[in-house]
Amino acid sequence: MSEAAERQAVASGGRELQADCARCFGICCVAPAFAASADFAIDKPAGQPCPNLRPDSRCGIHRDLRQRGFPGCTVFDCFGAGQHVAQGTFGGRDWRADPASARRMFDTFAVMRPLHELLWYLTEALALTPAGPLRDDLAAALAETGRLTDGTPDELLALDVDAQRDRVNQLLSRAGAQARAGREGVDRRGAVLIGADLRRAELSGANLRGACLIGADLRGVDLGAADLTGADLRGADLRGADLGRCLFVHQSQLEAARGDHRTVLPPRLRRPAHWSLTVTPVQPSRGRPGSARRRR
Repeated sequence: MSEAAERQAVASGGRELQADCARCFGICCVAPAFAASADFAIDKPAGQPCPNLRPDSRCGIHRDLRQRGFPGCTVFDCFGAGQHVAQGTFGGRDWRADPASARRMFDTFAVMRPLHELLWYLTEALALTPAGPLRDDLAAALAETGRLTDGTPDELLALDVDAQRDRVNQLLSRAGAQARAGREGVDRRGAVLIGADLRRAELSGANLRGACLIGADLRGVDLGAADLTGADLRGADLRGADLGRCLFVHQSQLEAARGDHRTVLPPRLRRPAHWSLTVTPVQPSRGRPGSARRRR
C-alpha cells in the first residue's frame, strides 16, 4: 500500500479506499457490462471476462488502454471495493476456482463499489469539517457505512444502496456548503454544460454537484472551493485551470479530463500521464459562457 493510501486508510477508519489490483481477481474486468463506444472498443456482457484479462487477473493491454480504444477502463475506480470483496467478503476465493460463487461475487461487487465510494466522500468531508454536530454526523455515517461493507454476501445483496446513498448525500451536501461558506459561487447543480465555453465563467466557489461538463472548455478557470461531487469531466479541457482548492474531486475525474502542466491540482492527486506535457496558452474567449440548467 502506498503512503498516500495508508494515510487515507487511517482517516477512513482503517479501510482501504484505493484499488489494489494485485489483491483482486480482475472483478471489474468481468462483472460490469460495457458497449462499444468512444470509451470501449468492444461490447462485453455482464459477467463475461474481458478478452484482455489474463489468467493472472492482470490486464494484458494495461499500458496501451487508451491507444487500443479502452479509455473507459483508465477512468474506472473501485475505491478499494475489488480487494474488499475478493479478500474480505469471499475470503480470498477466486471466481475462476469457485464458479458457483462467481455470480454472487459479481453481484456483491455492484453493491460494495458504491459503498466504498461513499466512504471516500465521507472521509473527504471529515477532513473539511471542523468539530461540531455536522462532523459528528459525518463520523457516524462513516462508521455505519463501514459496518455495512463488512456484511455477508446475503446482507449486502439485501441492502438498499440508494437509500444509504441518499442519507449520506444529504450530509455531504451540507459539508460542501459549510466548506464554501463565505466563498459561495453560482449554483449549477446538475447543470448540462456539454461542450460549453466556460473560459469567462465565474466558477470559484460554485456548486457543480452532478454537473455534466463533458467536453466543456474550462481553460484557465479558477475552480477554487468549487464542489465537484459527481461532476462528469469526460473530455473537459482543464489546461491552465486551478483545481488546487476544489472540493470532492477524485483521481478518476482527472483521468477522464484533459490538462497540462499549468493545471493546478490538489496536493493529494497526481497529474494523469496522458495529459499534455507542453504548456498551451489560454486564448481569451470571444463567446458567451455556456448556459446552465439548475436542478430544482
